[in-house]
Amino acid sequence: MAPDTSAEKSAITGQTHSATSEGQGSPDAKDRGHQSNVSRGRRVYLAIVLVLVVVLALALGLGLGLGLKHSSRSNSDDSPGSPLPSSPQTPSEDSQASLSVPTWRSNVEDYTLDTASWDFHAPPTTREYKFTLSEVQLSPDGVFRTMIAINGRFPGPLIRANMGDRLIINVQNNLPNGTAIHWHGLFQNGTNWMDGTSGITQCPIPPNGGRFTYNFTLENQFGTYWYHTHYSTTNGDGPVGPLVIHSPDEVKMQKYYDVDQVVLLQDWYHDYSQALLPDYLASGSENGEPVPDNGLIQGTNYFNCSSLDSDSGYVCEQNSTRAVLTVEHGKRYRYRLINAGAFATFQFSIDNHPLSVIEADGTATEPLSVHRVDIAVAQRYSVVLNANQSSASNYWIRAQLNTFCFGDDNPVLDADARALITYTNSTAAPTDSVDWKDALDVECIGLNSSLLTPMFETEAPPATIMYALAANFQIGDYAIDRAYINGTSWVMSAVPTLNQAVAGLEAANSTFTTLGVSSAFSANQYVIDVPDVAIVDLLITNYDEGAHPFHLHGHSFWIVATSPDQYFDWSTYPALNTTLSNVLKRDTIMIDAFGWALVRFVADNPGLWALHCHISWHMESGLLMQFQTRNDIMRT
Repeated sequence: MAPDTSAEKSAITGQTHSATSEGQGSPDAKDRGHQSNVSRGRRVYLAIVLVLVVVLALALGLGLGLGLKHSSRSNSDDSPGSPLPSSPQTPSEDSQASLSVPTWRSNVEDYTLDTASWDFHAPPTTREYKFTLSEVQLSPDGVFRTMIAINGRFPGPLIRANMGDRLIINVQNNLPNGTAIHWHGLFQNGTNWMDGTSGITQCPIPPNGGRFTYNFTLENQFGTYWYHTHYSTTNGDGPVGPLVIHSPDEVKMQKYYDVDQVVLLQDWYHDYSQALLPDYLASGSENGEPVPDNGLIQGTNYFNCSSLDSDSGYVCEQNSTRAVLTVEHGKRYRYRLINAGAFATFQFSIDNHPLSVIEADGTATEPLSVHRVDIAVAQRYSVVLNANQSSASNYWIRAQLNTFCFGDDNPVLDADARALITYTNSTAAPTDSVDWKDALDVECIGLNSSLLTPMFETEAPPATIMYALAANFQIGDYAIDRAYINGTSWVMSAVPTLNQAVAGLEAANSTFTTLGVSSAFSANQYVIDVPDVAIVDLLITNYDEGAHPFHLHGHSFWIVATSPDQYFDWSTYPALNTTLSNVLKRDTIMIDAFGWALVRFVADNPGLWALHCHISWHMESGLLMQFQTRNDIMRT
């Protein structure tokens, strides 16, 4: 049947071709009908013109900048504002940077801290945020995929506060699965249930509209932190963001820099993590962690669509761009680096510009001059760049993925993730940018923490108790490879272990007060019940052929000693268990393959606290245990 075009012609010309049944035959009624249709036609015509103008404006606004051609149309009714892909275009190596960004992307300006107007000495206040987590279709590197956005944006918003402030974060979970948000590196002293660890400190926030309010005070710490979901592997799908705590002591650090910015680093997959997980956990998959497809700096990077097979099933637009950081000649820039990824260790550098490290995981340090910084998953370093090079050229920022951490290759991965430093607000390709001649790592390692000296001196008293942990992978029944700590492979508990412990302590159940390895929990929960306010030495031995970044919740720890050797020489321990003067404290440490680390912390923080490898695949495989501390406070 041929389409009826009369309505379309009427809308354009403002003329009617038929009278309505009501009032037919009446001249007045026909006149009114004609005038009404003419008016309606004009309104439709003006609406069409207005839509065309808006579309053209959006196209210009989003398309200005080199190679950026995102559509503003929605991909589905469930993801308003998500761009629809257009046809792929030819890659352009000369158009990989842009000062224009999509409206859904947090950019350099969002992560630039205004230090001039910020009151570092302000009395404590309450700062409130609202987070809505939802699945959207976005393309951080040009490849469209389902990912998790916070308030429709990626990466997530910057949280910024002073030490002593109270944070209230209202979270609405519009995802199809439960979730929780962990505030990485925060002590949560007295608010263990706000740690955001699914199955340990809380039940997951229910899906499809469930809500939870995080409410805690930022005490006795300042520096660079971050947040991410702590439910299965979903933190690798986008729900991450920076959290910066200021203090009057930070003013003493500002003699080293003029501008303060956060730089977020991530490895990136073109598939949803939950789609990749079954193959990783499947029978016969040994050392089979999914290898990233790209690396992102500030939520973006170039990707060559032609590297994908024609039948790959991915929709890829050749419009992805690199982030641009503008500098002013003569100024010094603090870049707060955060590795918010799922797997990869980065080697961060900036061509032609030496860097000075002045912070590690919230600990201010004396400047350490480096060309490259190894930054493992979940670690943070602040580095200072002195913008003293020629403005005749732009320069590459490099966040090179250490492929020696991977058990396999990925043919589409360009391990040299890059962004642009410009003195002239230009996106031109660098003409005189030279990578450092220092050799890249040929093994999976982190920055040697012994090279860093804390700016504010601390003293670590001798340990009062010691625990030894062995981390390894074992192939069990049906050729399934799982991770173990002291023979236990962790599985998320349906009832949070904190809830179990509090109920048991209140009921005077003696199994919850027996010190040492606890028998109060199920067989897949390895929990050590620590004596009240013990000073704990923790020896973690890695019996795996891959390095592991271990993170301790609720505490920072002094790094007593580390070694790439397999076995710890126990005869040396008495000499190590002494008062330590001004050694580095941090919350995440990279333990070498077949190596060990001896760390020390004060168990004065009441609650259940996870210690786990921060590689998402490994934690989900079971590489997690817990400490139960301060029973005297928890039972009350």
